[in-house]
Order: sequence, then structure tokens, then C-alpha cells
Amino acid sequence: MTEKKLALLSSEQADAKQAHAELTARYKFVPIEEADIIIALGGDGLMLQCLHQSMDKQQAIFGMNCGSTGFLMNTYSADDLPARLAQAHWNELHPLKMTAKNAQGETYEALAINEVSLTRSTHQAAKLRIHIDGRVRMPELICDGALVATPAGSTAYNLSAHGPIMPIGARLLALTPISAFRPRRWRGALLPDSAKIRFEALEADKRPVSAVADHFAFEHIVQASVEQDNARTLLMLFDADHALDERILREQFLF
Repeated sequence: MTEKKLALLSSEQADAKQAHAELTARYKFVPIEEADIIIALGGDGLMLQCLHQSMDKQQAIFGMNCGSTGFLMNTYSADDLPARLAQAHWNELHPLKMTAKNAQGETYEALAINEVSLTRSTHQAAKLRIHIDGRVRMPELICDGALVATPAGSTAYNLSAHGPIMPIGARLLALTPISAFRPRRWRGALLPDSAKIRFEALEADKRPVSAVADHFAFEHIVQASVEQDNARTLLMLFDADHALDERILREQFLF
């Protein structure tokens, strides 16, 4: 691990910039494009940005929290960085691939690490039909929207929408409604990570729908397909005593 080439990246927050200066004074870093491991200083937003940028490069990300939200980050410390990296747990993740079509017939593709969501664009509730592996499972969901989350993203928007928290190693996807009106009691579903999910926007002219894959947004969507992209692998490093699977487990017992 000590032979790995390290790069350093920070957000624009004052704490992150200060940490950047402290680490630069103590350790040797290379340009990001030459690195095996990227040390990311900031919050979860920076972590997602780094993961997207490193997706096809097989670079691992070790994040340290210098931001407001850091569920995906390790605790910041300038001490013993090489030893921490040598002992860190490696987590492999696969993103979601979204293919969406708008009312004009244009097709968009985007990748998501946390979730893909379809949400209403106006005051009118959305009407969605949901297909799983080619079969209609929800003929009509009247709602603010619906989302598909990965285990890594299950503690983000999915959790805010009252979706389930999933262990990082679970081979599952969460299908979660957002403020469902009809059927009112539907709370979503856990699906195998091999599932192919397709959403249809019903009455799309009257009830326009947007599709968002992490931070990639598209308007006036009439249908969107979501599946796990196993051809791409993301690498995240976590301290041995603070691994992501332990954090996700602990999150389920917080009140």
C-alpha cells in the first residue's frame, strides 16, 4: 500500500482547504490522473464527484470529512495516513445506469452512484407505471415520484423518503415511492440487483416528470429504464475500525 501513488483533492470549504495545506506539507502527492488512490477532503458531495470522475480509471477514493455531510467519508486526521491506507477496507460498488426518453423522443443516458429518481415537475402529482423485468408490477402510482437506490445510496434520498437501509454488500436495489398518494399504503420494494426497472410517465403532458441520476437531471421524461451497471466498478476505502457496512448497520439503530 505504501507504494501506491496518492493524489489530493479538496472542496472549496475553509476546513477542507486548511486540511489540504496540512497534508501537502507532510506527504508526497502526484497529479490526479497519475494516482492509484485519491484522498478527497470535503463532504459526501465531493465523494460522489470523485467517484464519477474515477469510474473508468480504477482509482480508489479515500475520503476524509471536512464538510457538512460525511456519511461516505472517514474522520479527518493528518496523522499516519500511509498506515491508515494500508489497513483500510476496500469496498467495490457498481453504479446504476439510467436510460431516459423525453416527449420529443430524445434519449439520454446517465450513471448514478446513489439513486435514480423520477419526480413531478409541477404542482400536479405524477402518475407512474412501474415494470420489473418486463412485467407490470405497479399499474398506476400517484405520487410526488419514485426512486431506485443502491446500498451505498440507501442512507441518502432513499432514507429521507422512508426507504430501507441496505447493507453495503447486499445484492439488492431499493424501489421507493416519494410521497405516495395512491396506493397510499405502498411502501416500495426490495429488488435483486439484477432487476431491470422501467418507469412510464402516465398523462405526461398534464403531469410532467423529471428524471435525475445523482446530479444529472432531464426534463419532460415519458419513460426511464434503470439497471445496475456491472461493467463498471467503483472503489472506496474506509478505515478498518469505521467501515461503511458498520456505519450502515449502526444507522438502523439511531433514533
